[in-house]
Amino acid sequence: MGTPNTAPPQPTNGTVRADVAVIGGGVVGHVIAWEALRSGRSVALIDDAPGSGASWAAAGMLAPVSELHYQEEDLLDLMLASSARWPGFIADLAAASGERTGYLTTPTLAVGADAADRRALMDLRAVQQANGLAVEPLTVREARRREPLLSPAIACALDTPADHQVDPRRLVSCLRNALAGETARSGRAAAGAVDGYAVPDRAVGLLWADGTVAGVRLAGGVTVLAGETVVANGLDAAALADLPEGLHLPLRPVHGDILRLAVPQHLQPLVTATVRGLVRGVPVYIVPREDGTVVIGATQREDAPAGAGAAPQAARSAAGTVSAGGVYQLLRDAQVLVPAVAELELLECTARARPATPDNAPLLGRVPAAPGSTPGGHIAGLVIATGFFRHGVLLSPAAGAICRDLMDGTTDPRWEPFNPGRFSGRESSAASVNIKETA
Repeated sequence: MGTPNTAPPQPTNGTVRADVAVIGGGVVGHVIAWEALRSGRSVALIDDAPGSGASWAAAGMLAPVSELHYQEEDLLDLMLASSARWPGFIADLAAASGERTGYLTTPTLAVGADAADRRALMDLRAVQQANGLAVEPLTVREARRREPLLSPAIACALDTPADHQVDPRRLVSCLRNALAGETARSGRAAAGAVDGYAVPDRAVGLLWADGTVAGVRLAGGVTVLAGETVVANGLDAAALADLPEGLHLPLRPVHGDILRLAVPQHLQPLVTATVRGLVRGVPVYIVPREDGTVVIGATQREDAPAGAGAAPQAARSAAGTVSAGGVYQLLRDAQVLVPAVAELELLECTARARPATPDNAPLLGRVPAAPGSTPGGHIAGLVIATGFFRHGVLLSPAAGAICRDLMDGTTDPRWEPFNPGRFSGRESSAASVNIKETA
């Protein structure tokens, strides 16, 4: 990554001005900012530690097929639409940033350790096929021909050609360079922002003017004035002051432990493609990186001492606590699938909390107006984009495109199930707005 200007912003009269304020500097927030900037708008991206949250720990699996879960067909449509955007999105981003993102289109290999795991994977395959998804069984010999270090004792293997991967840390670096470069090239800088787009501070609340969201209040006392504000700061979204009255954002922290390991020269490559396994019913995955390391994950636990909405600082602190049992489980299960994992060098143990919702689907879109208001109306100047849980990296191109289209005044009724007011008794009417395909 290039060397950005790290001096603090110098806002005029304590104010930063932009067409769009994006709260949250994870992958999703950066992609939304990138799409807004490319649409001709100036952007202020607000985060005091960009890329350090869930995006820092994410393995970056782009897996709409493998991540299919029962009764989540609406989410599958969004995942497939976003997956289709990735090649073009990456090509544009690479051209703008001059960097590699670690985007790999090698297929994913699903592996079961024993007979029960094989049955579970074949049951899932039946659901995947019923939804028109391609998952093809391989013999163990075929699987080991592709990945020679797989254990000969595995019970089954399946090929998932549509599931790919990206390196989220490199992706954020590329996005930041692209944002700085495009801001300088276009001249669409947010007044008072670092590199024309970055605001290194923490959002504490929304600003309102005449019933419209007009910007953001920051912890350092600065205000950001914007025609559109996008709330994309994960778990902390529910803790923002002055959200629309009655709006409930039921976000809960789901923690995951992630390991990064170096592969000795004589074992490289450990695997050439992502290996997603079941070991005695417990999922584990091994994701190779272009630099010769691998990522192993991911445990899933909901043991936070406090909800994100009530105590965001406590939730953030708990998110960085690595579970010793989780590390043991990951190494143990990964070795069942690839015994050579025992010879790797442990470089990093990381834990972060992902923002989940009661239905495991994102809160994405305009906020419908309170009951009793004009049918089909919404809160002007505000878009919500959080609650992406396991799918934040995968869904980021779709989230960026959907937010951009909403700011253009258009929408797509396919994404109505993700209406951010659905847990607050607020329903919207897609029939009252213009329709435009976003995928």
